[in-house]
This record gives sequence, structure tokens and C-alpha cells, in this order.
Amino acid sequence: MEGPTRQGRAAAPMTARLAAAEGARPLERRRIIADRRLAGTAFCGAYSRRVDEWLAAAYAAAGGPERDVSLVAVGGYGRYELSPESDLDLLLLHEDGHDVAELAGDLWYPVWNEGLKLGHAVRTVPETLHLASDDLDTATSLLSARRVAGDPSLAERLAGGAGDQWSQRSRRWLPQLAKDARWRELEHGAVAFRLQPDLKESTGGARDVQALRFAALARPDLAELDSGMLGEAYETILAARVELHRATGSARNLLSLEVQGDVAAALGFGSVEDFMTEVAAAGRTVGWIADETWARIEHWAAPRSRPGPGATTLEPGLQLRGDRNELRLLPEAELRDDPLRALRVAVAAAGRGARIERDSLLRLGRDMPPLGDPWPAGARELFVELLACGRNAIPVIEALDQAGAVVKILPEWESCRSRLQRNDYHRFTVDRHLCETAAQAADMISGGEVEVHRPDLLLVAALLHDIGKGYPGDHTTVGMGLMEVIGRRMGFDDDDVATLVRLVELHLLLPDVAIRRDIDELGTVQRVAAEVRSVEMLGLLAALTEADAVSTGPSVWTRWKADLVRGLVRRTESYLQSGVLGGEPDSFPTPEVSEAMRAGTEMLEVSDRRLFVVVHSAPTVLGAVAGAISLNGLNVLSAAAHSACGMTALAVFVEPAAGVGLDWAPVLADVRAALAGDLVPGERLARWAHAASGSGDVLAPEPVTESYVKFDNEISAVTVIEVAAPDSLGLLHWITEALSRSGLHIEQARVQTLGDHVVDSFYVHDGCGGKITDAGRLESVAAEVRRAASIPAAPR
Repeated sequence: MEGPTRQGRAAAPMTARLAAAEGARPLERRRIIADRRLAGTAFCGAYSRRVDEWLAAAYAAAGGPERDVSLVAVGGYGRYELSPESDLDLLLLHEDGHDVAELAGDLWYPVWNEGLKLGHAVRTVPETLHLASDDLDTATSLLSARRVAGDPSLAERLAGGAGDQWSQRSRRWLPQLAKDARWRELEHGAVAFRLQPDLKESTGGARDVQALRFAALARPDLAELDSGMLGEAYETILAARVELHRATGSARNLLSLEVQGDVAAALGFGSVEDFMTEVAAAGRTVGWIADETWARIEHWAAPRSRPGPGATTLEPGLQLRGDRNELRLLPEAELRDDPLRALRVAVAAAGRGARIERDSLLRLGRDMPPLGDPWPAGARELFVELLACGRNAIPVIEALDQAGAVVKILPEWESCRSRLQRNDYHRFTVDRHLCETAAQAADMISGGEVEVHRPDLLLVAALLHDIGKGYPGDHTTVGMGLMEVIGRRMGFDDDDVATLVRLVELHLLLPDVAIRRDIDELGTVQRVAAEVRSVEMLGLLAALTEADAVSTGPSVWTRWKADLVRGLVRRTESYLQSGVLGGEPDSFPTPEVSEAMRAGTEMLEVSDRRLFVVVHSAPTVLGAVAGAISLNGLNVLSAAAHSACGMTALAVFVEPAAGVGLDWAPVLADVRAALAGDLVPGERLARWAHAASGSGDVLAPEPVTESYVKFDNEISAVTVIEVAAPDSLGLLHWITEALSRSGLHIEQARVQTLGDHVVDSFYVHDGCGGKITDAGRLESVAAEVRRAASIPAAPR
């Protein structure tokens, strides 16, 4: 709240009353926190009541009067919603003429002695209400004001006055609540779709629930809250927040990947996935109710110089309310005998960027019949038309899903709803990612960025390419089977179904090959061509790849990776058409770097976040550069290495730590020193790792993807070693050092960091250009790399 101030304990003289207060019974908050029988609202209520008792005793011990002075809880404490590490927000109210400064100190110091953060203020009721008249945070915090100790009449006057004032100023404050909620969504995303949601600030989190209740106090007609639905969802969010505080011992609200397992176990879930799915579903419910409420408030508050457009009939039983840009089903609209109604309504809404009225949504979810198997005539065309609306389709699909209508169209969708993807390069849950991918594909088509012979197949494949992630087993294999069933149900012919299934099967092919292999190798292109088989399939797959990657996260579709994938597509298209690669090489090394290598000229240059290095070849070049970069706190997001003409060239794309600028000067100094042998990065990295492990810091998050060391002696003239491992401090340095110790020379390297893990490919030879084929030596190399990357040995 704005009024109370938060600060640490300051020195003060010990008074008799303070001595009495400090000698009172301790709060024993750790005992309550440790009581695992208490969770969610039960914990918050028990903890808040215990604080009440403790503060009331402190008030009495400090000689607090029963008249004209009152200790009042506000904010979350006033709502009985204290989590283990929540602040205490307190007001010491007094009538004019009463000096309560000494009493205030006697009350605040015991709170600070308990290690609690305190928001506190000393005021009269009129002063407090005056502040609340012009400050939203103070105004909302007072809506939960209640007496803890002292004169009840003061607390009642404050609570009553704050409630009346809130209602009277609703036209000012409610639009601000809606504006703040919209901003929080931009800043923190949504609990329903973020893999690491902020349980308080993200849309669908605790802050939204509180704001909805504030709105309902002022205008119940605008905030039509389903108290049962909202209460159940809030219990889930609150229970997760309580356990998050317990697990971390801090007031953090970000439910990050590394702590999700602890919170899930504390709440009795069998898996992190089940827990996060429930959290996401709760956030979806809160977010949906909130979005509807903010839309009503925004319409209510909008200035009206003249009457807006009235209702327009779009088809019998369906109207568009122009003033709200909202679609409404009329009471006479038939649903049970019209299976296409929901799709027509969805297309009408998405095509206009309009909302579907809440009651109409609920009717669609309740009364529409399943589409059945096969779909009725016209259903597939409407479904594709909906997907072709791009970004406007996402809120419509999600609203229909919340109402229970999407599973009547696609029953397989149920298993993907709010499904977690446990890696931090995915921004969204499975269902939201699928919607985002379809929208991206539609926008690419409408914007002329891609031309494919069958846009309908691309859109359907984009929406369903990861549909298998909601089921046990390999998601690609499972998805292929599901796509065949769904495609036939939709009414696609055999050839189209085969194309859709093939797109699901190959949707990871292009990025995997482009990033991990040399796209200028004939063997690389031949392998891709053998998989796609036709230029038409290649075009569909290329568009799906880009839409999928862009929708996954910013670390997945960098300019470097986009150039590699597009270069591979061009080469493969040329090979399919003419049998030759064609085109000019546009991957690394660049023409400038190639010229430096041919001339034997050393180079050390930077461009934005990319470092270019050309030096005389040595087995340790990549390791030295990677180590020097790690010593400067930079993350290697991608790297490429190439050796020719006795020279080695590197291109390294780096990212500084969050909130830290990129200063190349010390980096270049360390790179020069490492290449000259004046700096041995491994020694310093080892000391840092030892110090971090001794302090309890986690060097790498819990691995959530497969770790391995694999060899490929088929695709190139040399051996390709592929390493997947959890990312950690100096990992690229340690792997290259291991390869060097094994007597291998690195000719090329493809390095990529994807969230919390890396997948690196190294083109190596034995020093004479030969492949590594001896089984014993391969196993020895694998063992060295596994030790360097902290990968457990494969079970025999």
C-alpha cells in the first residue's frame, strides 16, 4: 500500500513498554510454516489469525488504549491472505490530539525482530481517506481494513468510509484497474501459458483475483464473478504461492523451473506436469473471467459523444453489437441441431477481431453437439477459415476452449490443454504454442512471406504438429497416429492425410540438420532430400519450421539459425530439381572470413553480439576462445568453426547475463591472452565452479531433456560428434578440451544453446583427415566427453 512505509529496523531507546512488548510470547511463525497440514487458504487463514493474536498481545503489553486508538490490518493481511514470506501492512489509527509515536515504535519493533517486512503508517481516519482519494494502491488496500486491537469504532469508520469512497469514485478507479491488468499481461504474460509464471503479477494470478473483487465491490453489475469457479481457481494459485514461499524461504512469486518439482511434491502431485497443468488451468479460468470483466469496464468507461453503432444481424440468431465489437447469440438461436454454428460464430468473431459474449460462449460449450466422425460437410472449410484469421483466431479459440467447445470439435485437444513443456526456451504451454504456430503460419501466408501450394494443409499441420505432446510416448510418433485419425475425420483424402502425417513426422528435420550439420556438404542435402521427396513437401515443411520456431521462443529463431535453415532449403530445392546443390554458400565462413583464411591473415573482430576469429590452426583454438568468453560472464548461444588452409575461423554469437551490458574490450583482451597462451581459462573456470559448488549455488538446472554423445560417420568425410547436455559454466570449453585430449582435430563446429541445454556438433578427424571408426576409440572419446559435460554413462 502507498500509505504505510516499508523499512528496516532503526535504533531506538528501550522503553519500559517496549521491553514488555519484546518480552512477550514470540510469533513462532516457523512452527506454523513447518506445519504441512496447512496449505493454501487454510495456511493463510491460520497464519493471519496467529499474527492477529500476537499483535493484539503486543498492543496490550505496550499499553495500547481501547478507545481512540486502533491497530488495523490492511491489504493482504487484512484479507487473511498472508503467505509465509508476505509483508505485514498495518495502520495505527488515532483520533486527533493523541500522540501515539511511542506506541507505534513499541509495536513496530517486535515485528522487525521477527524478521518480517512491515508496511506501516500512523494516521487519523480523515488523513487516511484523503490519501486513498487520490492513490489507487491505498484505496484498494483499505477495502480489506479490519481491527486487530484497540478501538473497534475507528476501524469500522475507516472500513465504511473506504468502501463508500471506493464506490463513489468507481468511474475513476475501475478503468485504472483494467489498464493496470492489461499492462501486467504485457509485462508478465499469463499464468495459463507461461512455463515460469509469476503467481502474483501474471494475468490469471493473485493480483487479478484481487482486482476482480475490488471491481465487484464498486460495480457488481460489471464484475459478474462466478464465485465458485473463481474461488476454486484462486485456491490453486494461492496454494502454489504458499508452497513456493516455503520452498524458497523468500517472498518470490516467480514459479521457476528449478523449484516447480519441490512445490508439486509438497502439494501431493505425482508429477510436475500434472501440477503445472492444474496451475495453468486455474490461471486460464481467472484470466478468462478477468478479461471479460475488463472488457465490460472499458466499454462502460469509454466516452460517448454520440451513440455507437447498434446491433447488426450476421445470420439468423447471431448479432454483432457494434458498440462493443461483440458477437451475441440470440435466445432463439438453434445449437443442438446445428453442429456448424460454433465454427461460424468463431469465424465471424475472428474475422472482425471481435469478442464472443460470455453467455453465448457458455451456451456454445454447453449446447453445441460434437462434430462427430466424419465431420459434416463444410466443417473443414470453416475450420481452415478460422485458422487463416491469424492472430485474431487465438483469443477466439481460447475462449471457446474455456467454454468447453473446442474438445467437441477436436477431442484430442483435451490432453494438450494447459500442458507444460519443461524447458525454458518454450514460452508457452502446448495448446497455446499450437495456436501461436497456426497464427504465425497464417500471417506468413497473408503477408506474402511464404508461398505454398496448399495453405490449408500448412495451417492444419501448424495447429496439430505437436498434438502428440499431450500423450505418453514420443510426441512425434504419437502425433503421426493422431494426425492420421484427425485428417480422415476432417474429410481430407488419402494423399492429403499422408502429407499431414509426413509434416508431423518431419517437423524437426530442417532445424536439426541445419544447425547440427554442414549445409554445404552434399551428404547433408541428400539426406534431407531423401526425407522430403518433393519440392512441394519441402515448401510446406520450411514454412511449418519457421512458424514453429518463431512461436517457440526468441532463442530458437535467431538470424543465424534462420539463415542456416533457409540456406539448407535452397540447396535441397536445387538438388531436388536438378541433382546439384546450386547457389552460393551463405553459411559460415562468410566471404570475408574465407578470404582471410586463404591469405593466412589473422582476424579478431566484433559485430553487435557476434565475435569473429581467424587464427592459425591449433586443436585448442575453439576451447581457448570459448573459455575466455565464459570468464566474462557471457553465454554462448551459437557458434560455428571452420578449418582450411592451415587457418581456423570461428563465429561466436553471445548473450550477456540479464540486465548486464556487453563490453567487448575485456572480452577481446581475454581472447587474445587465451590464444597466446598467457591465460588458461580452464584453471579459473575450475576455481569458479568449485567456489560456486561450495556455496550451494546451482551451476545448471535439473536436466529436462535427453543427454547423450552420438557419432555419425555417414554424412561427412570426417566424423561428426553430437553432444546434448545441460548447460553449465564453461561447458563448450570443457568439451573442446576433452576432444583435444583425445587427439582429435576440430574441423567444424555447430553450437546451439536452447534454454537450459545445449546441442553441439563437432566435425573431427584424427589429425590426418581420417574418420574415427575404431569402436574402442569411439567409446574412449565418448567417455571423455561425458566426463567433461557431466553426462552419466549410458546404461549397459
